[in-house]
Amino acid sequence: MIDSVAMRTLSATFLAFALVTAASGLAAAQPTAFVGGRLIDGTGRVIDSGTVVVDGGKIAAVGPTASTAVPAGATRIDVTGKTLMPGLINAHGHVAATVGLRADPSSYTRENLLRQLRTYAQYGVTTVYSLGDDQAAGFVLRNEQSTGTVDRARLFLAGPVITGDTAEAARANANKAADLKPDLLKIRVDDNLGTGRKMPEAAWRATIEQAHARGLRIAVHIYSLDDAKATLAAGADFIAHSVRDQPVDEAFINGLKSREACYCPTFTREISTFIYDATPSWVDDPFFVKGVDKDIPAQLSDPKRHEQIRASNAWKAGQQYKVGLEVAKRNLKTLVDRGVRIAFGTDTGPPARFQGFFEHLELEMMVDAGLTPMQALVSATGDAARCHRKTGELGTLAAGAAADVLILGANPLDNIRNTRTIEQVWIAGKRAF
Repeated sequence: MIDSVAMRTLSATFLAFALVTAASGLAAAQPTAFVGGRLIDGTGRVIDSGTVVVDGGKIAAVGPTASTAVPAGATRIDVTGKTLMPGLINAHGHVAATVGLRADPSSYTRENLLRQLRTYAQYGVTTVYSLGDDQAAGFVLRNEQSTGTVDRARLFLAGPVITGDTAEAARANANKAADLKPDLLKIRVDDNLGTGRKMPEAAWRATIEQAHARGLRIAVHIYSLDDAKATLAAGADFIAHSVRDQPVDEAFINGLKSREACYCPTFTREISTFIYDATPSWVDDPFFVKGVDKDIPAQLSDPKRHEQIRASNAWKAGQQYKVGLEVAKRNLKTLVDRGVRIAFGTDTGPPARFQGFFEHLELEMMVDAGLTPMQALVSATGDAARCHRKTGELGTLAAGAAADVLILGANPLDNIRNTRTIEQVWIAGKRAF
């Protein structure tokens, strides 16, 4: 039997433990305020000296420093001279099916998912929409991120790419995929430059219909203007690649605008088909090297590998994609000038489409195509969120949005390459990098 002294000692110990636990929880719950930085808010607005208050994983307040109150007890972080912006959103990526430079479906594991999502986050990409070939482990991680602290890029999923030779088969496959509770569905309407069989029209129309019947948006992989127009007219919500065969026309522009559909350029997908016949100029760039396996720079610099690539059918196709890229650049400029909403995306994840690094390269290519740095950044933040129905939740420095914040050492509005000057990455109000 426990005597009274022992009982008093036990009670005191328990009380002390409870107080320490409560105090630590209270400390963890204290707000954080980033004070004095330049704010690029994801909508096109800039505040030259602003404050962002973060509390409970969300942005609690944002505004000019002179008029934005910092709560008592908040941790103050002086960001004078820095630029703050929302984390980048890749509206079209892929995860976990690659190891090094090799495609490997068996690598779709929790460990590889976490590794790749942390690579994205290291580069300031705080949200990724994986458009196809997604497996069970991805859905588990997607579900976990809604219940706790996120220490990696947020993941949203399309599940398996929907296939089918008939309307009935495609509809059945769409239903199976919808049962997985994906964030959207995806189809491919493309014959890969004549080397494959395009999904029959009856099948893709049935898939679009069924996706909408199940309350899901649908993304479409296209190459040609005709396929882009046809799928858009049938109800496609998200054009997942550039039109690369000819200039976009009025019917397509008007269709995108009237349906409030989004267009995702994925320029870096194109360069990945033709640049590896020689050593890429950035192979020794520390910004590239930090995010890849240590042997990849040497592999990309290997003359024997270059010869093998030049002898391959894939490289020959790449020469056509190289021409298509120039068409794509002109089309992007046309669409932006006409007010079409652009969703930033890269199609990273397959071999040699380097997660994290290619997102910054994509921004540079968009600016090279004629966009202003601000237009490129809005496409990668607020508009990418809007295109995936996450307005108010992701992609902006705004009260109520997730506290996914990048702190940059230089202003990307002066030079888009300044997105590389990442000093800190915060996800859900916690510092991730």
